Amino acid sequence: MSDFKVLNKINNYKDLKKLSKDEIKLLCQDIRDYIIEVTSVNGGHIGPSLGTVELTVALLMTFDPEKDKIVWDVGHQTYTYKILTDRKEQFRTLRQYKGISGFSKIKESKYDHFGTGHSSTSISATLGMRVGKDLKGDDAYTVAVIGDGAMTAGQAFEGLNNAGWLDPSRFIVILNDNQMSISPNVGAIYTYFNKIITKKTFQKPRQKLKEAINKIFGKQGVRIFRKIEEYTKGLFAPGLIFEELGFTYVGPVDGHNVFGLQETLENLKNMRGPILLHVVTQKGKGYKFAEENPVTFHGVSPFDKISGVFNKTSSVPTYSKVFGDALVELAEKDERIVAITPAMKEGSGLVEFSKRFPNRFFDVGIAEQHAATFAGGLALEGFKPVAAYYSTFLQRAYDQVIHDIALQELPVLFAIDRGGLVGDDGPTHHGVFDIAFLRAVPNIIIASPKDEQELRDLLYTGLNSGKTFALRYPRGSGVGVKLEGFKEIKIGSWEELSSGRDIAILAVGKYVYRALEVKKQLKLRGFNPTIINARFVKPMDEVMLKNLLKTHEYIVTMEDGVLNGGFGSAVAEFILDNGYSNKLIRFGIPDRFIEHGKVEILEKDLGLDVQSMTEKIAETIAKKQVALNTA
Repeated sequence: MSDFKVLNKINNYKDLKKLSKDEIKLLCQDIRDYIIEVTSVNGGHIGPSLGTVELTVALLMTFDPEKDKIVWDVGHQTYTYKILTDRKEQFRTLRQYKGISGFSKIKESKYDHFGTGHSSTSISATLGMRVGKDLKGDDAYTVAVIGDGAMTAGQAFEGLNNAGWLDPSRFIVILNDNQMSISPNVGAIYTYFNKIITKKTFQKPRQKLKEAINKIFGKQGVRIFRKIEEYTKGLFAPGLIFEELGFTYVGPVDGHNVFGLQETLENLKNMRGPILLHVVTQKGKGYKFAEENPVTFHGVSPFDKISGVFNKTSSVPTYSKVFGDALVELAEKDERIVAITPAMKEGSGLVEFSKRFPNRFFDVGIAEQHAATFAGGLALEGFKPVAAYYSTFLQRAYDQVIHDIALQELPVLFAIDRGGLVGDDGPTHHGVFDIAFLRAVPNIIIASPKDEQELRDLLYTGLNSGKTFALRYPRGSGVGVKLEGFKEIKIGSWEELSSGRDIAILAVGKYVYRALEVKKQLKLRGFNPTIINARFVKPMDEVMLKNLLKTHEYIVTMEDGVLNGGFGSAVAEFILDNGYSNKLIRFGIPDRFIEHGKVEILEKDLGLDVQSMTEKIAETIAKKQVALNTA
């Protein structure tokens, strides 16, 4: 820490008030440099956190997070907050196995008041805290910091609506508007205007006037006064919608003027009722490459901090890119294909599709529920909607998948990216539940490709099936197979890749090639398993499964989803329901949330690497044979 002159000499946020204004400015630069240094090595959400340095410092100079509750939406804006709340040294372990999380996490720190990772939960959570404090007679403050993108989600407005109705005081929502340029509304006149409306000299007469109007004209008079006030403020500020929801709107203010922010926040503490403070920040502030490419530098893999160039990755295309390219190819030939994404255009590989077919591409914002039902409406008009989700975000649209799509047997294809463990983003982003929660839904097909070409073929199959079709695939690069054309695969069919005896390994998705590696290791020990590409989780290939159960004593299932209710459970149910007595060995995610860390480290820890699975299979069979010999 010796390179950071001011950051090096403070312990945490409690030391901020000991610093001069010049030292505060230097501290902000120190923190930026530290964030850039760590994320260049570890990866992470550099852009959002660089944009909230001054905002965080101002918040911690105004509020005390030991008693005041500050909740950061999504949690990827919190790097400065982590550094200043007793995690300065630990910050170097950001997103590393056994290190600190890249998001807010209750178990990590007493200063993380609510665990986050998915967007738009902060207002609801903070409102619950506020009401709880009021019921206990606790006069501490509650503050929600929500990014502008998160304001596109329905839950944010549900929280705002409820807060406006409950009308709590000491409840502040900060809208961190981090668009690519500073709003033209930020300037001297707005700074002056907000100083006026937040000061006691303005608020006291305002409140007295409302009380007087109430005495003379009653509640109707107060409502008319408020409408006049809202209209007047609407001429100066873009916050009329929040005023209508029952908030006092303040802003926009410059989110990089730490002392102006502090003054505004201090004034807000004296106002009654729910407050919405609109703060304008620049994503990636202070790092040229992040400022110029805020989308690219939103969440990053390791990079060279001097050049801004990302470390060399695999030359094999990612599954996301293969999906996106295949969808473009198919859409060129079929005008009925449309693509929908809940604010994940880049991550889901749909950039090229959006350019080629702008009228058939729909980014609905962070609105996962709406995306699914919207897709259902398009299907009813004869289109072939592809709704592209990360697995972890599809969880938020579960009711819509059941009620609006599957129940009505609508031909919507759900392209589910990031199926399985995703690594450094941790438990809020691991896509391990989709097989289990989708398998319980009638009228749905669930498929998972073993490689990139099979992804293309299953996409083609799903789009031509006329069924509700879930196609799930992992994060990262494929295996490097040659890509050519499309072919339809019979729904529910499995593929035997290697014949053997006694042991049949049924593998799903990325674990198919791993199963082939396990076979190589088992053959060295005298075993020769049959390897099956169980590309359809639902419906299963019951004809093949029955034959395998008759000819193989041991059945092994491999999947990168939860064991509870997953593919292995489906096989176990089939064995039990049909009176078979085969020995079943299941590999998958156990009944616990998996922490962050490199995927290969997590898989080894869970016994899902080639060596661990080989050992378990061999040991299980050996124990069974010993038991039979001693019986």
